[in-house]
Amino acid sequence: MEMNLLKKTILLFCLAIGIAWQSNAQSTRISGTVIDNDSKVPLIGVNVVVKGKVLGTTTDFDGNFDFSVNLPNPITLQFSMVGYQTQEYTIDENNSSTGIKMSMSEELLMGQEVVVSASRVEESILQSPVSIEKMDVLAIQQTPADNYYKSIGYLKGVDVTQSSINFQIVNARGFNSTGNTRFVQLTDGMDTQAPALNFPIGNLNGPSELDVESVEFIPGAQSALYGPNAFNGIMRVTSKSAFEYQGLSAFAKVGVNHVDANTEAGAPSTPQPMYEASIRYAKSLFNDRFAFKVNASYMRAEDWYATDYSSDRNSGLQPDNLDFNPGKDAPNLMGDEAAVNLAILSLSDAWGTLAGQLSNNSQIQRDNLIMKGVPASSFVQNGFLPNQLVSATPYQEHEVIDYGAENYKANVGLYYRITDDIEASYLWNAGYGTSIYTGAQRYSLNNFGIQQHRLQFEGTNWFVRGYATLENSGDSYITEFYAKRVLDLSVANSPVGVFSQDVSGWLGTYAYNYLASLSQQGIDPQNNTVADVTPEIQRNAFNYARTTTEAFFDVDFDSEEGQRILQEAAEGTVPSGPKFNDQSRMYHAEAQYDFSDKIEFVDILVGGSFRQYDLRSNGTIFPDSPENPITINEIGGFAQASKRLLDDKLKLIGSIRGDKNENFNAVFSPRLSGVLTFNKTHNIRASFQTGFRNPTTQGQFINLDIISSRLLGGLPGNLEEYGIGTDPNIYTIESVNGFAADVFAATPEERADANFIPSAAQQLTPIENFDPVAPEQVQSFEVGYKSVINNKLMMDFVGYFNNYNDFIVQQRMRRAGLNPDGTPNPLTLLNGTADNTFQVYTNADEQISAYGFAGELNYSLPRKYTVGVNYNYNQLNTQNASDDFVFGFNTPEHKFNVKFGNRKLTDKLGFNIVYRWQSEFFWESSFGDGIIPAFGTADAQISYKLPSKMMLKVGGSNLFNQYYIQSFGAPRIGGIYYVSITFDQLMN
Repeated sequence: MEMNLLKKTILLFCLAIGIAWQSNAQSTRISGTVIDNDSKVPLIGVNVVVKGKVLGTTTDFDGNFDFSVNLPNPITLQFSMVGYQTQEYTIDENNSSTGIKMSMSEELLMGQEVVVSASRVEESILQSPVSIEKMDVLAIQQTPADNYYKSIGYLKGVDVTQSSINFQIVNARGFNSTGNTRFVQLTDGMDTQAPALNFPIGNLNGPSELDVESVEFIPGAQSALYGPNAFNGIMRVTSKSAFEYQGLSAFAKVGVNHVDANTEAGAPSTPQPMYEASIRYAKSLFNDRFAFKVNASYMRAEDWYATDYSSDRNSGLQPDNLDFNPGKDAPNLMGDEAAVNLAILSLSDAWGTLAGQLSNNSQIQRDNLIMKGVPASSFVQNGFLPNQLVSATPYQEHEVIDYGAENYKANVGLYYRITDDIEASYLWNAGYGTSIYTGAQRYSLNNFGIQQHRLQFEGTNWFVRGYATLENSGDSYITEFYAKRVLDLSVANSPVGVFSQDVSGWLGTYAYNYLASLSQQGIDPQNNTVADVTPEIQRNAFNYARTTTEAFFDVDFDSEEGQRILQEAAEGTVPSGPKFNDQSRMYHAEAQYDFSDKIEFVDILVGGSFRQYDLRSNGTIFPDSPENPITINEIGGFAQASKRLLDDKLKLIGSIRGDKNENFNAVFSPRLSGVLTFNKTHNIRASFQTGFRNPTTQGQFINLDIISSRLLGGLPGNLEEYGIGTDPNIYTIESVNGFAADVFAATPEERADANFIPSAAQQLTPIENFDPVAPEQVQSFEVGYKSVINNKLMMDFVGYFNNYNDFIVQQRMRRAGLNPDGTPNPLTLLNGTADNTFQVYTNADEQISAYGFAGELNYSLPRKYTVGVNYNYNQLNTQNASDDFVFGFNTPEHKFNVKFGNRKLTDKLGFNIVYRWQSEFFWESSFGDGIIPAFGTADAQISYKLPSKMMLKVGGSNLFNQYYIQSFGAPRIGGIYYVSITFDQLMN
C-alpha cells in the first residue's frame, strides 16, 4: 500500500510540474554571483529567495544563481547562509535583475539565531518567550560526539538516556525514563512516537547527519501550542530542503568500542568495529519549481553490554544468616524472575507428587544427580521447607538478547512550488533495525520498523499537513520471557518433563534437593526440629540445591538439541511466546494560519489538529483483533495572540489550547508570557505555562499477560471486565504480601489451626472505589534572562517551578479464588498468575512540585576561538507527598558542560572539545531502583578539509574510556573512537 501511495504521489507531482512549467513561460530572469567578502572566493549553496515568497534557488559550484519569477518590481531578495550575515538586495528601476554582484561577510552572530518552535512563528532566539536551545548545521558538523543525536546532551537543560548504542531518549526537567511519554519529538512537523509505545524512538527513523538542518529544544510544559504529551518539553528536528541544499553529499565512518571491556561479565575481549555510512542527493528542476531529495544510511555496531549482575531487586528478602540471597533477581540476569517461596510448596499437591517421584527414582535416572530415598513428605510435615524465596538459575543478558545493533534508514522528499506563495511537499521517512529498550522489562527490538508519510501544503503564513506513522514490531521480543521459555523447554527436555513442562519443575526439583542436602548433613525429620538447621547447614543446603539442580537440567546449547530449544523458545507471540505482533498506526492532520498581516493591532495565530491511533497488536499487547479493532480519536485547537508595546520593547503573548480525547474529559491549556527588551540586547522573560499528558495507548487499553500478572489499561471497560473496584475479593498487593508472609512463616501446626487463616486474612485490604485513569497535568512558572554583549558574550539564565497533579501510576492487586460454596479462599492469594494478579493504570492523589535553574555563558575569543559552559540544577519537592508513591524523578541534581573549540583554526583545520559531568542520583522505575553513580566524560574531534570538497574528522566520545551507566539496568557505556570522511558538493 505504501509503494502505491508513493507512486501516486510522484505521478501527481509530475503532472503538476508540467502544468506549472507551461504556465511560467513568461517571467523575469534573476541572476548573479555571490562571493566571500574577505577571500573573494565564490560561495556555494547560498540561499537566494524572494522575500515573502517561496520562490528562490541556491548558488552553484561557481557561486552563480539564475532563476525566474512572475512578479512586478520592486522585488527584494534575501541572501542567507549559515555562518554568514544575511543580506538583502532590492530589484527596482535603479537595480538590475541580472548580473547581480553580492558579497557576504562571515560572522559569528551569537544569540541571533531564528527559531520557530517557541511560538510556532519565526522569531529571534533572544526574544523567545520561553527557554529554547538550538543546534544549526555548523554545530552538527562540528560535534565531537560519534553521532549528532547524542550531542543534544550538550545543550542546556537536556537529559539524554541511552538504552542502546543506537537508541537514546531525550528529556528535560525531571521525571526521566527510558521510554519518555512526557516529551514530544517532531521531525519536519511529524510526531515521531511509536503508536503502541507512545514515546519517541530516538533517531531510529530520523534524518541522518547529512540531512539535518537544525535542532530546536524547548524544556518545560508546551501543551498550550503542541497539545497532549508536551509535558516536559518538545524537540523539533528540521531536515534540509531539496531547494536550499542541492547536490551530492556522502559520508563514511568507522570506529571501535568495547575497549578494555569487562570480559569477566561476558563483554567482548577485543575492541569491536563500528560502521556508519550515509548518502544524500538533492536537485531542483523546471526553473526551481520542483525539487527532490533522496537519503539512505546504514549503521552497524556491537551494542553496549548491560552487565549489572550484582544488584538485587529482591535484596529485602535475603536472610540475615546468609551472605547471599537464594531468591536473587539481578537486572541483567534473565530468567531469575521465575521464583517461588519454598514454604508454599508444602501446600502444593503437585509438588508432593514430583517430590515423591524424585525420592522413589522410579522413572528418573540421570548420573545419580538426584538423591534417592529422601523422606520429602516427612520433612514437609515437620516444617523444614523454609519461608524463603528461591529463583531459577538465569542466563546472562548477552546470551539471550541480540546485541548486534543495526539501523537502516531511508528518506524521500518531493517539493513543488504550485504558485509563488504555495509549496507542496511529500516526505517518506523509514527506519528499520535492531536495538534494545528498557521498560518494565528488557526488550529486544529485533527487526523493528517504523515509517512515516507526510503530505503538506505551505504558504507564507499558513500550512496544512497530514501524516501517517506505521509501526512494525518485526521479531521484537521480551528478553525475560524468552529466557523463561528456554528454562521451560530445558525442563520439558529433562526426565522431570514427565511431570512438569515448565520452570516450575526446575524450582520443584530445587526444593527437593534442598531437603536432600539436609538429609545428607544428618538432619532427620523425625528426630530433629527446624531449630537444628544451623546457618551453616542451611547455607550448604541452598548451595547444594542450586548446584545439583543446575547440573540436572544442564543443556549444551551448542548441540543440535540445544539449538532446537533456543529456536523453539523464540517462537510464538505473547502470551504463548516471547514475541510481539504489532502493526499499530497513527494518523494525524493539522492546520495553522497566521493572521499577522491581516490584523494590524495584534498578531493572531490559530491552529487545529485531529489524531487517530489505530491499534493493531493482534492481541499481543491490546485486546484487539481484526474483528475487534481499537481506535482512539483526539481533536484539539489553539489560539495565540501577541502584541508589542513600549516601542517594541515589550512583547506579550497569550495562548490557549483545548484538547479532547474520546475517552477523557476535555483539557484546556493556557499560557501567558512576556519578554522585556532594554538596551537592545538585554531580554527578561517570564511565563506561566501548562501541560498535560493523556494516558498512553497502553495506559488506556493494554491487556498483556506477563505470566505472573496481567497489565491492564485504566479505562472503565477494563476495570468492569475484571471486577476492579466492584469485586470485594480483590486486594492490594501490599496487604496480600503481608498475609502471605504470615502464612509462610507459620509452622504446619499453626497453619492446621482452623482459626489461623481467617485471622491472618483480616489484614487483607480490598480495592474499593478504584478510579479510572485520567490525564496528568502540570503548571509551570518560569523566569529567564538572555543577552549578547558586544557580540562576544552570550548569557542565558532561567529558573522554573512546577506543580504536578494526577500523576499516572500503576497499582498492583490480586483476586482471591472462591470455595465451592462461593466464599473467598484466601490461600489462592499465595500464588500470582495473570488470571488473578493485575497491574492497573490509575492516578496518584498526591500533588508534588519540582524546581530548578539553568545557566549558560558563551564567549567568542580572538581568532575565532569559542568557550562556553552551562549548568543545570533540578530538585524534586516531596514534602507533601506520601511514601507510597514512586515518583521516578530520575534526574541528577547537578550537571554541567564545558565547551571549547575553533571551527576555523586555519582555513582547513578545526577542533571541538566538550566535557560533561553529572552528579549521583537515585533511579526509580518499574524495572528497578538503584543509585546511578556520578560520571564525567570528555569528547573531542579534529576536522581537516581535504581537496575535492571532502572533510576528514577524527574524534572520540568518552575519550578516557571511563565506563558509566545512565539508568538502572542500562548498558555500561565506554569510549568510542572514530574516523569519518565527508564529501559535500556544497562545501566551501
